[in-house]
Amino acid sequence: MKQKSIYVEIEMTSDLDKLWEYTQNPSLHKEWDLRFSDITYLNRSVNEAQRFLYETRIGFGLKVSGAGETVGTKLHSSQRVSSLAFSSNHPLSLIKKGSGYWKYIQYDNGKLTFMTQYQYETAYGFLGRWIDRLLFRPLLGWATAWSFDSLRLWIEQNKHPKQLIRYAFVYMLTCLFFSLFWFYHGFTDLETNNMAGAAKIGLGILWLSPLKRKWTLHAVQTCIFAVCAFLDAGICSLLLSVVTAASGLISLRLPSARHTKRKRKK
Repeated sequence: MKQKSIYVEIEMTSDLDKLWEYTQNPSLHKEWDLRFSDITYLNRSVNEAQRFLYETRIGFGLKVSGAGETVGTKLHSSQRVSSLAFSSNHPLSLIKKGSGYWKYIQYDNGKLTFMTQYQYETAYGFLGRWIDRLLFRPLLGWATAWSFDSLRLWIEQNKHPKQLIRYAFVYMLTCLFFSLFWFYHGFTDLETNNMAGAAKIGLGILWLSPLKRKWTLHAVQTCIFAVCAFLDAGICSLLLSVVTAASGLISLRLPSARHTKRKRKK
């Protein structure tokens, strides 16, 4: 069964020339796009499509490489389109070949809509199609959406994407810490109080869940630890309350795939 193409759309405050530079300049593009670790433009003649090579690091010293070409078109003063074709014969690449576009629409109020849609064919037959359907395509769509919001924050607030990635990594570690904290106390309490133990295990699960309004979890836990610190005069509970509140503030400033639209308007 053919999979749906990946579509991502975001609105930001920018001018068309600036966004074009951030997306068409390979040295800037690789800074904000999680899908690429390196992009190298190849020499070309005047009327030739721009060919490029790309690499994506997948961890443990491994990387996937491929090639492609792109052509930019100026429809009129407020719209531009960049078409893209790409392929890879790397043994670790699940993508065999694909194509897509970027579209830029400038509005009179200073807002700009940036969108992409792309589709690809997978390698490795039936196995590759199922890996793509269950894991790779959802992850690639999320990475595209997260990257678009990272680009928005870079342009609007001058927050460099590499800095945002470091903050996101620290935030993920904090969520993992609180999840393990509640799991430990929950399973310990199950021996004496089933309800209290189940509630703490539930909190542990929530910390690992991609909640839409996770700041509410931060607020509730900050209050829980603050009350514990007040009742027990415990410095540990006070520190946990401060860390919870600080991580909540960080989460509000991070890029999020939820800030984008993932379905094309009919």
